[in-house]
Amino acid sequence: MKAIAFIRPLPIEAEDSLVELDLPQPDFGPRDLLVNVRAISVNPVDTKVRAARHQGSASDKMAKPRVLGWDAAGVVVGKGSAVTGFDVGDEVYYAGALERPGSNAEYQAVDERLVGRKPKTIGFAEAAALPLTSITAWELLFDRLGIREGEDGESLLVTGAAGGVGSILVQLARRLTGLTIIATASRPETVRWVSQMGAHHVIDHTQPLAPQVNSLGVPPVKYIASLTATARNFAPLVEVLAPQGKLGLIDDPATLDVVPLKRKSASLHWEFMFARSMWQTIDMGEQGRLLSRISELVDRGELRSTQTQTFSPINVENLKTAHALAESGKAIGKVTLSGF
Repeated sequence: MKAIAFIRPLPIEAEDSLVELDLPQPDFGPRDLLVNVRAISVNPVDTKVRAARHQGSASDKMAKPRVLGWDAAGVVVGKGSAVTGFDVGDEVYYAGALERPGSNAEYQAVDERLVGRKPKTIGFAEAAALPLTSITAWELLFDRLGIREGEDGESLLVTGAAGGVGSILVQLARRLTGLTIIATASRPETVRWVSQMGAHHVIDHTQPLAPQVNSLGVPPVKYIASLTATARNFAPLVEVLAPQGKLGLIDDPATLDVVPLKRKSASLHWEFMFARSMWQTIDMGEQGRLLSRISELVDRGELRSTQTQTFSPINVENLKTAHALAESGKAIGKVTLSGF
């Protein structure tokens, strides 16, 4: 099968930062589905793993090439003996597991518990934009921050709201809660985008946050979803957070002094969507169930795909372009690729 992998940590503009390979079709276990991948998308995790700074210098080859990719939509072509929820021919989408070979290949084996039924009303590429960010957003809102569906009377501040996670998180919060949603964005195009996603108010994260929030006349900011640059923004975020509030983050600060949260009796919550698959938690199947819930919301017209750019076919050139966009910090929504 065709696959795109990396063999050493290199900047994306390097000639062999990604390479096309011919690999055997993957074996699949009792609880696995074998999926013919029709479309993929690129996330920051792809670029972080490709950089592989923890694996040595750029001159060091890895023991074997690694296939990246943690978003896919495709068709089930095989299943393990213990699979109960899917049949051959089903259209599915998923983010997969960090430790297993990824979706940048014609075929992928994935645990059925991590898989949802693809929305019927959108294509494979539009669907591939959704899994990782939807899981991250859902878990951050409802599992980590403990927000209840239908909750109102408070405000939710979302930083980095125009990115992949922010684009779906704002939609979920707008459709499933009554919270007042304040999003941050600084460019005219990102301001427009997060407003379209459902933000009630948009403020500029390049300017002091507290005066902007205070001028809105909104309920207290009980919840904060910090999706980027948490270390740089931490003091301003703590300043606007209401007493007994909750601050959730998804990025990777080198260090974070959380002591300032104490005087507000506030709490910090980390979201890492691969935790369930990495540790094989007993509730691992929640990810498949929530993806099927996302499909229902999309098919009812309550959520929209966050795809903003798409390339075809899935090849080294197009995938390198998508990685470069993800690394630029300027991408809006999600970039997808379809068709090998």
